Amino acid sequence: MNMAADNDPETEVFEITDFTTASEWERFVSRVEEVLNDWKLIGNSAGRSAPEKGGYTTGTWLEKSQDINFADFKFYISHFTLKQDSENDNEKNVLEEDAFPSAMQDLLCMNNDFPPRAHCLVRWYGIQEFVVITPGTNCEAIISESKCNLLLSSISIALANSGCQVPMFVQIQQKWRRMYAGECQGPGVRTDFEMVHLRKVPSQYNHLSGLLDIFKSKIGCNLSPPPPINIAIRFTYILQDWQQHSWPQQPPDFDTLLGGEVGGVEFGKLPFGACEEPISELHLAATWPHLTEGIVVDNDVYSDLEPLQAPHWSVRVRTAENPQCLLGDFLTEFFKLCSKKEATEEFLGRGLAEEEGQENTDISSALSRLTEPTATVPISKLSVSNMVHSARKHIRRHRRVAESPLNNDVLNSVLLCLFPDAAGEKSSDNSKNKPAQSNVCGKAEQDKNSDYNIYLQLKSAPIDSLTYRLALCVCLINYNHGGLRAVAHLWQEFVLELRYRWENNFLIYGLAGGPPDLRCCLLHQKLQMLNCCIERKRARDEARRAQEGSKQRERRSSQNGRPTSDSTAPSATKEASSGKSWDSWSDSEDEFFECVSDQGETELSHTEGEKDGSKNKAEGRLHPYNNTILLNSTEPLYIPITQEPAPMTEDLLEEQSEVLAKLGTSAEGSHLRARMQSACLLSDMESFKAANPGCVLEDFVRWYSPRDYVEEQAEDESGNKVVKGELSARMKIPGNMWVEAWETARVTPARRQRRLFDDTKEAEKVLHYLAMLKPADVTRHLLPCILHSAILKLKEEESIEDIPSVRKSIQQSTSQASKLLHPPNYDYKKIEDFINQLIAMETVITRARSLKAKFSICEGEKGEDTEELEKFVSSLLEEPEVEVIGAGQGPAGSIIHKMFINAQRLADFTSDEAALLSALEEDLSSDRKQTGGSNKVPDFPPPAGREILLRTCVPRPTPYSKALPQRLFCVLMKEEFRLAGAFSSDTSFF
Repeated sequence: MNMAADNDPETEVFEITDFTTASEWERFVSRVEEVLNDWKLIGNSAGRSAPEKGGYTTGTWLEKSQDINFADFKFYISHFTLKQDSENDNEKNVLEEDAFPSAMQDLLCMNNDFPPRAHCLVRWYGIQEFVVITPGTNCEAIISESKCNLLLSSISIALANSGCQVPMFVQIQQKWRRMYAGECQGPGVRTDFEMVHLRKVPSQYNHLSGLLDIFKSKIGCNLSPPPPINIAIRFTYILQDWQQHSWPQQPPDFDTLLGGEVGGVEFGKLPFGACEEPISELHLAATWPHLTEGIVVDNDVYSDLEPLQAPHWSVRVRTAENPQCLLGDFLTEFFKLCSKKEATEEFLGRGLAEEEGQENTDISSALSRLTEPTATVPISKLSVSNMVHSARKHIRRHRRVAESPLNNDVLNSVLLCLFPDAAGEKSSDNSKNKPAQSNVCGKAEQDKNSDYNIYLQLKSAPIDSLTYRLALCVCLINYNHGGLRAVAHLWQEFVLELRYRWENNFLIYGLAGGPPDLRCCLLHQKLQMLNCCIERKRARDEARRAQEGSKQRERRSSQNGRPTSDSTAPSATKEASSGKSWDSWSDSEDEFFECVSDQGETELSHTEGEKDGSKNKAEGRLHPYNNTILLNSTEPLYIPITQEPAPMTEDLLEEQSEVLAKLGTSAEGSHLRARMQSACLLSDMESFKAANPGCVLEDFVRWYSPRDYVEEQAEDESGNKVVKGELSARMKIPGNMWVEAWETARVTPARRQRRLFDDTKEAEKVLHYLAMLKPADVTRHLLPCILHSAILKLKEEESIEDIPSVRKSIQQSTSQASKLLHPPNYDYKKIEDFINQLIAMETVITRARSLKAKFSICEGEKGEDTEELEKFVSSLLEEPEVEVIGAGQGPAGSIIHKMFINAQRLADFTSDEAALLSALEEDLSSDRKQTGGSNKVPDFPPPAGREILLRTCVPRPTPYSKALPQRLFCVLMKEEFRLAGAFSSDTSFF
């Protein structure tokens, strides 16, 4: 038993509690102190100077945050401060040690009583530096009283331990209530920040006198007489009814639209403007900044606080969120087409394809029939244009049964906008002159308008071009006349019109002459390529007609007994050839294959040229080359008439580059690549041989590539200095392509050569490419043009309203668009963001237009007020709140007063009665003095919000304590009552 008793204490486990170990609460306090030290918020904060008037709004607020934890509960600790000038930072060293913290001084500062844009604590307490501890994002709110007190104790200890004089707040209750409690400590003083928040305003505190009672009871001042209480009051009135003002968007001419007379003007421009009121509310703040208790009366029976008597008025506008704007809607709907996948046949009916297959197979076999030697039908009946128009008749007959996506009136109006030259009779002369007129207009426009060349940055098309007009028409058709089906219908008709013009030699209106401009979008290049083909074909047909005319004249002369000698015909041909390009002499049979008779004639002339080297056998000369003589004869060296290089679009160039790159770097691949690239060189060599009989390769090199012919001075046998020349080293390399090409080149003038550019083949390729495009492909091709048009429209509208911020945004957007629209594959997410930027700019312009309409000067007012009103409207767009000069008696104030009067009058009537009454009120208002209470209906509605600020400086908690600042900010709204108090007390003499 004794042993067992002795062993019992050893078997027991003793738990020793170490009270020196830090608890979670102590760790939290320590962590707060560390953060305050890291942010250098320790020590006297009284060095901050009082902010200037309006400094809280115009100044820069700095913010930094950090995470801290209380056990496993996450908090954010944030520091907010108004950026100070560097001069004020050096004043801290000369401050008195017992000076009040700057936050206490801010409580009494009157320079920034109602800042329009600031943190809520800045508005309620007027402080310019503070620290806030808030619960983490997904953490529950601090609701229980014990937790709130624990946090308040924590910050109180942290402030005391660290000596920080910056006020610190803790957010409590639900976040939407914006409830804060806090504390600020100084040498021998402390300020407690308290708050009350209710849903309803207690009736006894619904006026100034009741709030003064609360303030007096809270500060508990027993001095006699009591120190004066400074009062600042702001009443906010909201205007929401804009019925008395005009519709923000000019209504369209419905008679014209419904009558079917939709002209080119309607389809040639983008719409602009808001379809709804972009300004939802106007907030008028009437402020009494400096009042004392005895000056004003405001109780449950009577109030002196009439807005017209307020010395200060300020206005802010609340804008509608994403108002519907026409330009933005058009761009958005157009952009949506880019993601569609339907083909044209899906919209225009599969039955149509079956009908074509049964009744009309002309198009599918058009080219084969044209080249069949056994065709029994006349060639004129086998043209592609006849077959296309035959198919078009079937298409339209089919559409009469099933309703067309576009009615004929709209379709004809669009086609007339795209092809205005079609309005008159389509003659060769008219179509020849139309593109020239278009280009002249474009040059004049380019000289007048500096924005003309924006299309080069955006890879779009000139604003006077067919491609640009097509983009506008597609955009308008998509939005107003049937969407994707209508676009598919329009595109089909557009391609048919292009084919008609190709087959009938009508140049396409609105395209600059020359080869495709690679700086423009691919669709514009394709249309230019088609125009090039039409030009070449027309030149060939005209030359054929001229040749036939000369043959007929020869026949007539021979029939009249005046036979023409063999020698005169070649000379006449030679004279005619000088100054004419090779296209003028290409025979019609060259359209698909080389003429055999021409080849024989060429070979014959070549043989004769070898026998007789006279210059009469030369063909295709343009003019002598710099008095240069051929090396092996005394004849001058002539520049030949050569074929023009084949024009190419960027997709053909890329395709050609890929083919050449696939040949590899082997010797055989390099040789084949050189042969493919030497087609133009071979043609020029043949033309040179025809123009210079008896020439050698050195002669050609001297003209074609002078740097490859090296000349040196040497002495002959007699000792005279002579100039001798030879080919360069690269020309002497064995297997040189130039040497091989020269040996294979025949003596053939350009007019008898096989065409480098087969306009028939290229035109059919372009038309096939266009016909195969889906509606979504068309919109993707036209996207740069429509964005180009939108930017120009914004520039035009901004120049009317003169908004600097929008002007700057447009410049930035143009440079941004140039980067987005140049890659071959667009980043559609970035383009969508870009369109949203354009919509935002349109919204700003419509807001400016709406405000200018509302603050327009009436006829009876003086002209000098115009500048002041324009400045006022401009400030409303740029600043959060604008002061009204002259308050209710100024030009802007009187307009605002009338707005409220009209809204009040109209509130009690129906819309019809209101319209009649508003006209009467305008007539009476000019003859009647506006006096409060003279009418049954008050001029202003009840204030939507009332803010009352009470300040004083009294000793607390005892009469012999230091006199310290006290402040109470009161917010009274329909569904909110808030009291934010800052009460200071003396901690040394209490």
